[in-house]
Amino acid sequence: MHSNINMENQKSKIKENMSNITNKVVIMSGKGGVGKSTLSVNLAYGLSMRGYKVGILDADLHGPNIPIMLGVEGEKLTDLSVPYKINENLCTTSLSFFLPSTDPIIWRGPQKMGAIMEILENVVWGKLDYLIIDLPPGTGDETLTIAQNVGVGTKAIVVTTPQDVALLDSRRSVKFSGLVNMELIGIIENMSGFICPECGEEVNILKKGGAERMANELKVNFLGSIPMDKNIAEAGDSGEPYIQNESEASIRLNKIIDQILDKVK
Repeated sequence: MHSNINMENQKSKIKENMSNITNKVVIMSGKGGVGKSTLSVNLAYGLSMRGYKVGILDADLHGPNIPIMLGVEGEKLTDLSVPYKINENLCTTSLSFFLPSTDPIIWRGPQKMGAIMEILENVVWGKLDYLIIDLPPGTGDETLTIAQNVGVGTKAIVVTTPQDVALLDSRRSVKFSGLVNMELIGIIENMSGFICPECGEEVNILKKGGAERMANELKVNFLGSIPMDKNIAEAGDSGEPYIQNESEASIRLNKIIDQILDKVK
């Protein structure tokens, strides 16, 4: 009985926290290595550049990479309730801020679910226009816990690469969003072609167009594609999001943000 009361109190606190956030958007991928965290950071940063108040929740407990991509890897916090302020419009929280950077997370399902619930309950975001939630790959414990507790109206974006093996797993993410009643804003094809830094020619190393074909088949929105670009890797390592740069990837992501804003409205 006591545990049920504690659970209800926790859910009530989470609901109160989430009520201050106008739009909650989870970034999903069927498999790892498709650039989901990179997209989460640059989408959030791009929204903040447009004047929106934005938070990034790093919910990938086993690979919390958001801090390094924002140039704050190694920073430590002692108070879970206060997110790390990146700039006037952007803040973030991550398990990386509370653990030694080289320690692996060796937790079973209930521990991971408990950690996610604690983060949702205790982080005080304040008034936000957007909370971007970077999920781990797949549809496991963390993803389900977020989906069930972030609140009604949460939206999803699925990130994939063009190869069939990635698209197969992405179909599961699309179906998952429907099963948990999260509105799917659309699908983004990442690593879609490679921009030659010397001549500017685009070469389709990992194929191209698979995500758009899948979106058409599943009757969901295709938001656009982002090519491989050396600026993306350099920006991720330096902690300077590539959306700030003049690059083909930046141009295309800004067009995707235009679509997201239109669909959210």
